[in-house]
Amino acid sequence: MFYSIDGGDGVGKSTQIGLLCEWLRERGREIVACRDPGSTRLGEAVRELLLDRHDLDIHRRAEMLLYMAARAQMVEEIIRPALAAGKTVVCDRFLLANVAYQGYGGGLDVEALWEVGGIAVNGLRPDLTVVLDMPAKSAAGRIDRALDRMEKQGAEFHARVREGFLTEAARRKDIVVVDAAQSIEKVQEDIREAVMRRGEGRGERGE
Repeated sequence: MFYSIDGGDGVGKSTQIGLLCEWLRERGREIVACRDPGSTRLGEAVRELLLDRHDLDIHRRAEMLLYMAARAQMVEEIIRPALAAGKTVVCDRFLLANVAYQGYGGGLDVEALWEVGGIAVNGLRPDLTVVLDMPAKSAAGRIDRALDRMEKQGAEFHARVREGFLTEAARRKDIVVVDAAQSIEKVQEDIREAVMRRGEGRGERGE
């Protein structure tokens, strides 16, 4: 199975991904955890450009294509081989993030982003994407470190990003929304329930 955990900045993805991976390992799954962008040498180099280089003026379209390039490398180098070997992949963000951030947040055409994304990943989609949701202002208040380049985009931008996640979740059956304002334990419980409904209880890839 291939799971993606997504949502706005500050919603608690890292904590929940760690708990989910631990639970899946306890169930006998061999886990490959990755982050988008990142997880490969190319991906980490692109991640630095996109998130840490505050001195660069990156056009939204160029920004989107950099994310796509990093994701394409991660899919071919890490995710596809892991799935072919029967492993379970848990990814911190995937294509939906581009749709929400560069599409709804940044003004690029949403359908075009899905099309370009489909080419970049050669049609690979998560079996389930869990969107951790809470108001953008509340989520921003949870971040207790220096903000990266995307986190500095402003309150209106992040409100549009949140709306994008919710809009796409309403359109697509492979995306579920979990209330991230709940306790850590309750959020994890809801994630596990979504995973079980998707087929984890029947074994890898629903077999």
